[in-house]
Amino acid sequence: MNGIFLNLANMMRLRGGPQNLPSSLPFLVFLLVVFLTQNFITGQSLDDGDTAAKSLLAIALQVSVLWGLLYWRRRTERFVQTLSALVAVGIVFNAMTWALLTQMVEDVNQPILAMTWFSIFIWSLFVDANIYRQSLSVNLSIGMLITVVALAISFVAIEFLFMVENSG
Repeated sequence: MNGIFLNLANMMRLRGGPQNLPSSLPFLVFLLVVFLTQNFITGQSLDDGDTAAKSLLAIALQVSVLWGLLYWRRRTERFVQTLSALVAVGIVFNAMTWALLTQMVEDVNQPILAMTWFSIFIWSLFVDANIYRQSLSVNLSIGMLITVVALAISFVAIEFLFMVENSG
């Protein structure tokens, strides 16, 4: 277990990749359950009643994009490790973000809090880009492009679906 935490820390420092995690379906399912539970708890604390549905949709989109890219690059054997890596770092970044959101005070300008959140967001983009880079055997700029496009697709799809649902 210490090896998993060390590999996760190395991924967070852009010094490791998904290939260092176990290729284990039970481990991936465990990470997904933790991730979805974490998102549900965070959403409940922020009064977002649609958190579970949004989280499931975000995971479904990430799985689809990842599978499609790995299939296109003929590297589908890397799917479990890559998704495990993306979900594991997502858990860490979500915990950091949630810790920041609990410090937020409504109607108060908090520039340090905002800059800290923005720094964590940029860091998460680079970590995800590095994971895509290693799993798809592409350079970091292509990994970043994939990360940003996947994030944009997820954001637009979730906002569109829940905007339509809430307006109807």
